[in-house]
Amino acid sequence: MPLWSSSQWSWKLGQKDTVGASPQLPRQDYKALQERCLRDGCLFEDDTFPATLSSIGSGQLLQKLPGHLQWRRPTELHVNPHFYSAKAKRLDLCQGLLGDCWFLAALQALSLHQDILSQVVPLNQSFTENYAGIFQFWFWHFGKWVPVVIDDRLPVNEAGQLIFVSSIFKNLFWGALLEKAYAKLCGSYEDLQRGQVSDAFLDFTGGVSVTIKLAEAPRNLWDILSRATYGRTLIGCQTHSGNQRVLENGLVDGHAYTLIGTRKVTCHHKPEYLVKLRNPWGMVEWKGDWSDSSSTWELLSPKEKMVLLRKKDDGEFWMTLQDFKVHFKLLVICKLTPGLLSHEVGQKWSYTAQEGRWKKGTTAGGPIKSHHARNTFWRNPQFLLSVWRPQEGKMFLTPCSVLVSLVQKPRHRHRNRKPHLAIGFYLFRMSRFYDDLKKLPPEFFLQNKPLSFPEVFLPEKEVSKELWLEPGMYLIVPCTSEACQESEFVLRVFSRKHVFYEIGSNSRAVFSKEIVDQTEGQDEVFTKLFEKCPEINAAQLRRILNQLTWSGLGSTQPLFSLDACQSILALMDLNASGTVSIQEFRDLWKQLMLYQAVFYKQDSNQSGCLNWSQLRAAIKDVGIVLSDDICLLMLIRYSGPKLQMDFVSFVLLMLRAEKTESIFQNLTQDGKGIYLQKPEWQMMTLYC
Repeated sequence: MPLWSSSQWSWKLGQKDTVGASPQLPRQDYKALQERCLRDGCLFEDDTFPATLSSIGSGQLLQKLPGHLQWRRPTELHVNPHFYSAKAKRLDLCQGLLGDCWFLAALQALSLHQDILSQVVPLNQSFTENYAGIFQFWFWHFGKWVPVVIDDRLPVNEAGQLIFVSSIFKNLFWGALLEKAYAKLCGSYEDLQRGQVSDAFLDFTGGVSVTIKLAEAPRNLWDILSRATYGRTLIGCQTHSGNQRVLENGLVDGHAYTLIGTRKVTCHHKPEYLVKLRNPWGMVEWKGDWSDSSSTWELLSPKEKMVLLRKKDDGEFWMTLQDFKVHFKLLVICKLTPGLLSHEVGQKWSYTAQEGRWKKGTTAGGPIKSHHARNTFWRNPQFLLSVWRPQEGKMFLTPCSVLVSLVQKPRHRHRNRKPHLAIGFYLFRMSRFYDDLKKLPPEFFLQNKPLSFPEVFLPEKEVSKELWLEPGMYLIVPCTSEACQESEFVLRVFSRKHVFYEIGSNSRAVFSKEIVDQTEGQDEVFTKLFEKCPEINAAQLRRILNQLTWSGLGSTQPLFSLDACQSILALMDLNASGTVSIQEFRDLWKQLMLYQAVFYKQDSNQSGCLNWSQLRAAIKDVGIVLSDDICLLMLIRYSGPKLQMDFVSFVLLMLRAEKTESIFQNLTQDGKGIYLQKPEWQMMTLYC
């Protein structure tokens, strides 16, 4: 499923996971149901979301419905219905009676990315081939991609017109069917009446949204928007609060829009910054400067005016960035590539998610409010985060960008029956480790101030924050704004390299106390090791590594051969001296500690070796992207006859893989490929 499609991301979302689907949704096998209908010669009728008023809702929406409401299939509404057409204009949807502009604004942003849209909306469905009145869509729901199956009976008025989402092309029905599937996911059509654009972005992509209050917009807002519109992002925005009333300037208050473009133009020899927006209604547009009828277009060259101006009441319009900041309240950017705001390019990231729960009386500890409150705060779920990242192409550590996302699960089958809790998370630095199987005690929180904390607890589906952290160990504590509030949540971490797990739970810990203690006291140990020889060769490196205690690997201690140490030295030796210095060895040791933690985590049976599936998981944990074919070849190359890889072989593989990645990043011009002269190719193949 889509979030980031770059091959440099280690989270591959192209594979849909039906295992562990949300318990709120009925389990329906799309293929089996379709085949049964085709065999029986009937059209599918979904009893779990029937063509009755119960699927519409039970509140005020019923009062808006036209008389003689009917449910009809697209084959009954048009002589030549199509599910989707790539030839049609992408932004072809119009809002109906339902107040779900937030959903439609997000959907229109999604439609600008064909590959991502096709993952949410399988485009190979049709009303001809294997048509059985059944359709399937995919949504990211509480940490998992889940399929939602519906029949194609849609609510229409007496004239046969769709009363909710429709297309300007009357024979296209993908939008209406997707809206029905989303209504089923949320409980009913009425449960789509109110919402945030960021909620729909999350459900469509599993991405992390950044919300910017335009009254407090950063100075580089234009740069952010420019990178976003030309990158892989979904962008929505919202006007100031209101009742969806059309104002004199043509905007609708309390309304969501899609931002679909930016353009820098020149007027009177000075730049003007324009943004292009679309109203989900498919009509009603801005009437100020740079609107369709504005005279400001005469300030442009005829060619530029012809390219940009389109005089048509289709809901699309231009306005200046300054007017945008004045008349709109929120800007929501869903990140589909890493480092949007930090302007990082061509880097590899890894992703980890953990599920948790706030339970009254045990884990719903509430926030830190006073010393007394800290006695309950420690009861909240606690997650250990070990951040480790070398700067690409260099062997010293620098601060790492870490993106943390906290998503709370809906507390009712119907999305709007219970409001979201106000949530947030705290981050603490770990100067030492207590016990990796028990929660940190109240004393820790009395003695340590958080590095990051929620300034305001937000009643949102997701809250996120981008942090710059020095390599080391941290504690993340998610909580609600009040103690004893119950809900489930997903805590996600995105970074270059990290190990992330819950402590005090039944899950197997990644680090042992001995590992941490050994790392903390390394400077004194390393100084003694190098006091006689400021530089060590492969034989000395072998002796040192074999003398050290590898506490995290259990009873099986690794044995480094001279050949292995020569290979390690070749990868670590930056000045081709045939030796490594104490600083180079310190960096090597930190890498070995990371590899040891990952190896220990995946070696679940403590055999001292990794099999095929364990190796794949370990490589993913380290943050390296290798295809399954290459991973299998590496297992054959570095493992024994039984295809079991020991720790030393795992270290050699990881060091080579990281060095190869670093070389590629240094040589590539576009992130897609490189061109090598013969000597460069020989050096690369022999070196790695």
